[in-house]
Formats: sequence, structure tokens, C-alpha cells
Amino acid sequence: MKQNGYLIYFGLLVVLLAGFTILVPKLLFVTAPLGLAAASLSFKFRPTQYTLFSLLGLTLIGALGRHIESALIVWWLLLFALLVVSIIDLVFLFTKVKFELVRTLPGRFAQGQPGEIKVLIRNLSNMGFHVSFFDGLPQGAISEQLPWSGYIPSEKYIEVTYEATIKERGWIEFSKTHIESHGPLRMWSKMFRVGEKEQVRVYPNYEPVLQLSLMSMESNPEQMGIVKKNRSGLSKEFHQLRDYHEGDMLSQVDWKASSKRQSLISRSYHEQRDQNVILAIDCGRRMRALDNGLSQFDHCLNAMLLLAYVALKQGDNVGIMAYGGQDRWLPPVKGVESMTTILNHLFDYQTSSSPSDYGEAVERILVRQKRRSMVVFISNFRGEDTAELIDPIRKLRQKHIVTIGNIRETEVEEAMDLDIHSFDEAVRLAAIQQYVNDRELVMDKLEAMNVPSVDTIATKLPVALANQYLAMRELV
Repeated sequence: MKQNGYLIYFGLLVVLLAGFTILVPKLLFVTAPLGLAAASLSFKFRPTQYTLFSLLGLTLIGALGRHIESALIVWWLLLFALLVVSIIDLVFLFTKVKFELVRTLPGRFAQGQPGEIKVLIRNLSNMGFHVSFFDGLPQGAISEQLPWSGYIPSEKYIEVTYEATIKERGWIEFSKTHIESHGPLRMWSKMFRVGEKEQVRVYPNYEPVLQLSLMSMESNPEQMGIVKKNRSGLSKEFHQLRDYHEGDMLSQVDWKASSKRQSLISRSYHEQRDQNVILAIDCGRRMRALDNGLSQFDHCLNAMLLLAYVALKQGDNVGIMAYGGQDRWLPPVKGVESMTTILNHLFDYQTSSSPSDYGEAVERILVRQKRRSMVVFISNFRGEDTAELIDPIRKLRQKHIVTIGNIRETEVEEAMDLDIHSFDEAVRLAAIQQYVNDRELVMDKLEAMNVPSVDTIATKLPVALANQYLAMRELV
């Protein structure tokens, strides 16, 4: 009887060990993208739930063996059968399992938008296997369609299509795919990785910019919120000859063409083209702050994309410069088709842990851009920046036209409108008001220097900057 008690304890120990090897890796397999942590906790070969149930049954039979002697014989027979079946299953897994995987990624992802990924898994064995797989998604990527499970016949393949959403911009890497293959007797499973590591670009989500662009091409600027001012005649760049309209100035009349046509012909002018616009974006640590789920830096990138498109559409050249711990430069490019060049340049911009050095930024612009240009500084300017900002801007204005795009925190704006119900809330509101006053002081000093500026929240910044650009083109 004492021997039977040992059998029970032995069976319970086996069940606990088997349950640990099954439940812990399974939990990680289902809930995480199977990174290195999951791989270190799991085993290459591990028992399945069917093995667990078999061991549990053996434990119950062992308990009956304390009262029924014949149950002990049955226990040994079943244990032997289980060992034989398990060994056979392990042999098949060890010798027969062989897969090949090909992953097809889109040419690029849009930040925060789902992208379609295709995975082809080919079974090179002469036996069919039940498999589950979880692709090697980058950190922070989300897919509700993984893990996938199914049956792959012998020497056949399956193609799985799923969508993944990636939250980070820049170059991201897909690691090898994690596959769990069950033996033909379903007693054991084997976990391994197949495929290759692949990199893909994640661009800023410029879909809203494209929508605004389509409205612009349809000549509906009022739908964009962009005010296109009529400055006909202010520029000296000739556009075309046209019939005289009442109200045209005499200086516009082309007397030579009028004498040939025997009717008054006027010269038509349009705004100058081929001007340079330099977009200088702050990559300093301050821009890491989140605003409606997106960093202020990403909001500024979206504003830059719209402004770049509008400027290229106007026939101007657009250059990009990064400052604040980054030293990136894209010389001015021309033509709407250059949006691809700008996107390829901007997509991997990242913030740094460095403070924003406006003096250094101005020196870089003066060295790199000799031709008179419109320079647009985009950042989150605060009260403490007054001393470091004013002198560099004054120096830059000696050669270039300067405008400021200042992004305000939405959370601060909302806090200003909250009702006060306690002393702590009153103190908090006073601190916020002081913060806002300090920001306004910077804007007032820039205005006193005749430096146009836009100071608004993230959602309004793109259109506000575009309007500011259109209003200032004639000054370049």
C-alpha cells in the first residue's frame, strides 16, 4: 500500500510538471508576440494537453490501486502504452517536421494604420501536421488575427493573410516566425522558428494630407480651411496675355498687343514661383510629450507634410532641417513629385534626449542656405526659451524671412476651461495660467520683432501653417 502511495505522489508530480510546461509557454504563445522571453521559458519539445489528460488518468488509476490490486496492473500497462505512443510521436516530430516560410510585407506601412501581410508556410515533409504560428512582429505592433492555427497536408502549403498595426515610425524589423507543430499522435509538440528577418519602412500617416491635397486639386481651398489670398498684380512675374477687364491698371495694358488685336489686351501676373521654403523641425526631448495619443513631434511632422505639399504645389522649393540633438538636412527640392523624396527623408526622424539649441540651428541654416528663403521653425516654444530664441531669430532675419509654428498642448487648453471645485484645483489652474502667460510673452516678443507666428493646438497646426505660408510668400 505504501508503494501505491508513492505512485500517487509520482503521478501528481508528473502532472504538475507537465501542466507547468504546457500552461506557461501556452499563455505566452497566445498573449505575446513570442519574443525572446517567451522562447526562454518554453521548451523545444513539450507535452500537449492530451499527454496531460493521460497522466491525470494514470494518477486516478494509481489512486484506485490503493484499494484494487488489479488497478495496479492496468496502471503499468497504460504507462507502458503511453511511453510507447509518446516516443513514436517524438520520433516523428524529430525526424519529419520540416517547414519553409516566405513572408510578403507591403512596400511600406503608415503609422497607426493596419497593413496587410501575407505568410506562405510550406510543409516539406511527407506527413501532414497541425500547426500554430505567430509572426515575429516588431515591438509594439498589434494584430488581432494572430496566432493562427490549422492543418498543413504533406508536401502542400497554406497562405495566411493578416493585418498588423505599427505605432512607431522609421525602420522596423520583423523577426523569424514562431511555429508550434503537433506530432501526428498529438502527444507532443515542437516549437521552432523559420523564415528570415526583414525590415520595412513605417511612414507618417499622411492620409489626411492626401485628402486635403485632393480638395486642393479640385479647387476647393475653402474646404481645407486654407485661405488663398488674391494678390493678383502684386508680383512682377508675367503669366499671360488676356482681354482687358474693367478695373485693370493702365500699367497692365500691353499696347503693342492691343494695336495688333485692335482691342485692349492686358498682361496677367501671378505670384512668384521657385522660391525656397526651409522647414526646421525641433527633435529635442520636449517634443516627446504626447498629445491625443500621438507625440507632439509626430503632429509637427504631419503639419510639415501639408505645408511641404502646398509649397511644392505653388511651384516653390522645399528643404528640411532637423535640430535639437539631430543633424539632418535635405536641400530644397522642387515639384509635387518630390513629395516622395520628402517622405523618404522624414520617415525615420526621431526625437532625441538633447535640449533644443536654437542658436546652433540658425548657424546651420546660414551655412547651408545662402539664397534668401522663408524659414519656418516648428517647435513647442515656452517661456524659458526667450533668452535663447530671440537673438538667433534676430540674426537669421538679416538674410531670411522667418516664421514660427508653435504647437500648444491640448491638455493645457482643456484644463483652462475646467470648473474649480477645490483649493488644489485652483492652485493647479494658477500654475497653468502662469505657464500660458510665459508662452504668450515669447510670442509677444516675436511679434514685436515683426516675426509672424502661429500658436495653436496640434489639430489646427497644419492648416494654420499653410495659411501663414500663403500669406508670406510675397515677402520672400
